[in-house]
Amino acid sequence: MIWDSVSGIYDFAETIYNGKVYQGLGKIVAAQIQQDDLVLECACGTGAISKYIAPRCRHLTATDFSRGMLRQTAKNCQRYGNITIRRADLTRLKCRDNKYDKVVAGNVIHLLDKPYDAVKELERVCKTGGKIIIPTYINADSGVNQLAVRLLELGGVPFKRQFDMDSYRKFFEEAGYKQVEYRVIEGRMPCAVAMITKRKGDYNG
Repeated sequence: MIWDSVSGIYDFAETIYNGKVYQGLGKIVAAQIQQDDLVLECACGTGAISKYIAPRCRHLTATDFSRGMLRQTAKNCQRYGNITIRRADLTRLKCRDNKYDKVVAGNVIHLLDKPYDAVKELERVCKTGGKIIIPTYINADSGVNQLAVRLLELGGVPFKRQFDMDSYRKFFEEAGYKQVEYRVIEGRMPCAVAMITKRKGDYNG
């Protein structure tokens, strides 16, 4: 798996290429977290967002499909005693409905074969009144970014789609989410953070 192979250098590479966004993302997500929240983070990677969430919540369950990435999360978050780190497939989460106050899945939607199924699964495990928070890199009109994406693809990163801000909004509209709040972190490769509040009756199973 490509993510196991790159897990040891992932933070370094992200910081060098897109440090302002990479480091700012955790702060944006953490601002949505309350002290008593139970939080699920899917595709946690190296724990770059996890380490900002953990100090602000009651408990964080950080998951990823890559064992290499989970080892990095364990290292980066070892100071926090309120984290459970485990392997999970975000399209088939083994937990009950309406469990978490906040559900986070960062920079993974564009890599999935069935992204809408994944969003519905995130919604399923989120409590009514809770938030689903989905940050995703978006492409600025930059030849440098296109080259970076191409190099990542050649390296084995399985891009299924690329978003700009308009197509990212359309993605959620087509999934039936009409009221989505967005924050954009500007940088070499910007990141759009979609925040969906789960309302009563939104999830129909």
